[in-house]
Amino acid sequence: MFLTLATDLAGVDAPASDFGFLLHKNPARPQGIEVTGGTAQVFYPEATDERCTAAVLLEIDPIALVRSGRGKAQEGFTLGQYVNDRPYAASSLLAVALGKLFRTAMNGRCDARPELAARPIPLEIHVPALPCNGGAELAGRMFGPLGWTVDARPVPLDPEIPAWGDSRYVDLRLTGVLRLADALNHLYVLLPVLDDAKHYWVGSDEVDKLVRAGEGWLGAHPEKDLISHRYLAHRRYLADTALERLAEADGVELVEEPSEEGSVSLAVERRQTVAGVLRELGARRIADLGCGEGALVGELLKDPMVGELIATDVSARALIGAKRRLHYNDLPDRQRERLRFLQSSVTYADHRLAGLDAAVLMEVIEHVDPPRLPALAKSVFQAARPAAVIVTTPNSDYNIRYPSLPAGRYRHPDHRFEWTREQFQSWAHEVARVFGYMVEFRPVGAEDPEVGPPTQLALFRLLEKVAA
Repeated sequence: MFLTLATDLAGVDAPASDFGFLLHKNPARPQGIEVTGGTAQVFYPEATDERCTAAVLLEIDPIALVRSGRGKAQEGFTLGQYVNDRPYAASSLLAVALGKLFRTAMNGRCDARPELAARPIPLEIHVPALPCNGGAELAGRMFGPLGWTVDARPVPLDPEIPAWGDSRYVDLRLTGVLRLADALNHLYVLLPVLDDAKHYWVGSDEVDKLVRAGEGWLGAHPEKDLISHRYLAHRRYLADTALERLAEADGVELVEEPSEEGSVSLAVERRQTVAGVLRELGARRIADLGCGEGALVGELLKDPMVGELIATDVSARALIGAKRRLHYNDLPDRQRERLRFLQSSVTYADHRLAGLDAAVLMEVIEHVDPPRLPALAKSVFQAARPAAVIVTTPNSDYNIRYPSLPAGRYRHPDHRFEWTREQFQSWAHEVARVFGYMVEFRPVGAEDPEVGPPTQLALFRLLEKVAA
């Protein structure tokens, strides 16, 4: 594959050849690195005061690719390892090469020209043959919202035989005024997304890569769902995790949320509210049931009054992701001693969770199928029986305040239901009556006089503990 990045630095008081400083590659010296099954080279076809162009040439050896364990043909098609054009067209290989060649530039660092790295500059990017599963129109939908002018033209299957029609490749040209770091991160994410294929196994570590490269732009992209699912090989759990983390990083919800300038996101406010209620209770031994990627756990670890913190989830991958996100292995010994990770389901009794000061179900119950809710109530309120239980869940009355949420749709694709305030309070009162708790309700987020708060919170307290 072949890609060029060019600039004339118009409007910038610097020679165009300073582009080499931004890329951390000397225009006078071609450079190359080894990548999986091949070599990526950087050279400059032109580098003058008026214009500078950097070219990336990725050469893949299909035999080396097979020997490395990547790009193996399906069983029964050994010849495909040698004649299949897949290694030459794999844009995920180009994205990996860009990440290795321009890692410092992607992070926005340039010690020699820091002011240039921090400002938007005129850029032209050309990929003459880009695999695009969706055609030229999809390329426009991917890059257009990011400030690029997109010229994507289908490449004919055979120019000599027009009747054969177009191939799955496009000739892509992008022009715009952006920071170089942003442009490189756009390419790093969107090249494999357009191809809709990767040359390596996609696991939870890919979520970290997507969140890191997509910070500041992907969370607000109109095609963020499609981008996340394609980048993560259509693994729904990974894509949902990525979207939630992007929403937190960018300070927005998964659906557009009305908020005043400078206010925190609902996700952050929810965590802070739950942490505040736990402090009010004086809870020292706490379980976060259904901890996901560990956002609440990270908040609670900041409180020195918390003596024991148990994070549970039914998904082993979620627990691994939470440990990675919290840098568990790098925590001081005293911090690690306070924290335990347990694989556990909220619908099955778990004796390891018995007798705690508090248990939290933050945005969990709506992910449980309604017929399983009695089992959840029994395992939490009867088997574990903590002194207090905090439950938060979306208030479906509030959904009409989300302009981007179609009528009848839930806020998250994995929600099995979303309750009105009346439905939630009815369920909570019945649970409290059956299992011997008292319950009170609190708002989370700005309370609308007509439809209430965006999130509703129920605080259950064990009657025998309250009496004592």
